[in-house]
Amino acid sequence: MADTQKAVADPAAGGMDVKTALELFSIAGSLNSTLDLDYLLQKIGAAAEDLLDSEASAIMLVTDDKKRLFFKVASGEKAKALKTMTLPIGQGIGGWVAQHRKPEVVNDCRSDPRFAGKFDKASGFVTRSLLCVPMEFRGDLVGVVEVLNKRSGGYTEAHIGLLSSLASLASVAITNSKIISEQKNFFSHIMELLVGVIETSQPNMTEHPVRSAKLACAIGRAMGVDEYEYRMLYYAGILHDVGYVAFKNQRMLADMGAMSVSDEMHPLLSAKMLEGIKMLEGALPYIKHHHERFDGTGYPGRIKGEDIPMGARILSLVEAMEELRRMGVPVEELEKRSVAEANGGKGTRFDPQVVEAFIEVLSAQGGAW
Repeated sequence: MADTQKAVADPAAGGMDVKTALELFSIAGSLNSTLDLDYLLQKIGAAAEDLLDSEASAIMLVTDDKKRLFFKVASGEKAKALKTMTLPIGQGIGGWVAQHRKPEVVNDCRSDPRFAGKFDKASGFVTRSLLCVPMEFRGDLVGVVEVLNKRSGGYTEAHIGLLSSLASLASVAITNSKIISEQKNFFSHIMELLVGVIETSQPNMTEHPVRSAKLACAIGRAMGVDEYEYRMLYYAGILHDVGYVAFKNQRMLADMGAMSVSDEMHPLLSAKMLEGIKMLEGALPYIKHHHERFDGTGYPGRIKGEDIPMGARILSLVEAMEELRRMGVPVEELEKRSVAEANGGKGTRFDPQVVEAFIEVLSAQGGAW
């Protein structure tokens, strides 16, 4: 009975003790709580060293051409030297593991003909033993994970399962990071395309979306908006006039239930066109109401005061300031005219707090935006 309990509690014997289980749960939880890939991989490497009683660890990823491995994470004082080095798949022990997609235990590296000693020369680290396992995700090779120099005894087949579990967590983290990076890349390019389309939808709109977003965000920051509101202000600043794109497209108008168009319809059309995009849902009220007036005489809802979303109150002033630019007011007169316009509409057209924040931003930016 005692021998059975020992086997269950000893990872080296193929079981899993409480410490190991908690470490794996902690890493698994981190996959959903942080997007910092380097942090996650360092955490996985440190856990591998601790749980497998090893002096060092390394995580190597496959290059885009699938021909080489490069060091993503490596522990040790001189590990930075490894970051510029690569290992052809099929060479070295790690390259062999990547090629054959099989774990490998080597307790005397110097006697193994596959051992690539160039990495020890570069880092000053002396590798005596290692355990290396492949990282795969849905059949695709992601890279390899290895631990080096077991402090007591040697690596055994029983250690492979634990390192393979850590490798699986690493492969999920890496794949998630790639997907998120690709989504961000796609989104940023789509935003650039939309900016170009909006700029051609009406006369004198060149640079209007980007300038609006920057000024709206600067005012929002001066007013102490939180990070989510700040991000929604940016999206609203970029996209608030996208409704103009539908003005010359009868199919789009018909899909949105509009038989004819007028300038006052563009906030509603803008919001309608962006409905259903989860990332932008917080920006939609700002876009829909960016032509409301503080005294309730604006459009489309004729709401007033604090019933108007704060982001829309900010955009309302930004639109008015941008109109001065579109009217061709010389740059040297812009500060004076914009301050006069903002103060003239304080309490009627504009929220007084937004006006004060705008003047503060204008002063800090040298009178321009």
